[in-house]
Amino acid sequence: MRLAFFGTPDFAVPSLLALLEEGFDVAVVVTQPDRPHGRSRSTVFPPPVKQAALAEGLPVLQPERPGEPDFLETLRGHAPDLGVVVAYGHILQPALLALPPRGMVNVHASLLPALRGAAPIQHAILEGLEDTGVTIMQMDAGMDTGPILHQVATPIATDETAGELEVRLAELGALALIEALSLLDAGALIPQTQEHELATLAPKITPELARIRWDEPAVRIARQVRAFDPRPGAWTELEGRRIKLYGPRPAGFPPASAAPGVIVETDPTLVVATGEGAIQILDVQPEGKNRLAAAEWIRGRASGVGDRFA
Repeated sequence: MRLAFFGTPDFAVPSLLALLEEGFDVAVVVTQPDRPHGRSRSTVFPPPVKQAALAEGLPVLQPERPGEPDFLETLRGHAPDLGVVVAYGHILQPALLALPPRGMVNVHASLLPALRGAAPIQHAILEGLEDTGVTIMQMDAGMDTGPILHQVATPIATDETAGELEVRLAELGALALIEALSLLDAGALIPQTQEHELATLAPKITPELARIRWDEPAVRIARQVRAFDPRPGAWTELEGRRIKLYGPRPAGFPPASAAPGVIVETDPTLVVATGEGAIQILDVQPEGKNRLAAAEWIRGRASGVGDRFA
């Protein structure tokens, strides 16, 4: 069974490497074009999947628009039997989905039909779910609506960040993909139609979604901080400048007079009042600077207790 592998970020690399380690025939790798990164945007970097593919000697295609006829013709020349999609970053059109004779399968980082969409890992933490997992699904023209081939669940730790969960799910997804393809090749998988009425959504992360609202309970703010660690970072403002917060810990209750967002302690740790309870913050990232320990940030400021995040 010849495979066309579609993927772009670090999350997809374990799946690609697992396919190769298990002896699957990866005929071609499709990823997004090289993009500029950094503040100056002057240096162009290849996607992680491209780097991994080239290191393994695999042919790589980088179409700007994977639905264009020229790309479809090039892909057809590689004669894939099946497409495997892992965080590719494009919505695939019907003509592409139908190109491999055995269709396309997708590794999705949730237990579908829960959390369909672009950011299932962040939303799983944001919503306070106790469990999540990966789904191997047969792709159709909808957004994560195709039949389920295989699922593997895992608990979410109470202090786990999105970055930590992403690493675990990438490895779990690679194992689940190998299991699913092996069963599929043996004719031992029966696709299961999703219960669409139970579907929930996990849309792209916007700056407003990542903004901390201090009148909310401390437990919800802690989930928000963990959900956007390391990217894009849950943020607030102090003296008109953005600051990202990381490493939330419960901190009991602030003084009754403390309004939400007010810094109530700086020694030995940074503690902020919320709409219900208080929250301890271990790391901060001031606008235009690197992430650092909150204690170090406090030492570099002229004031602290009584200041208010907006």
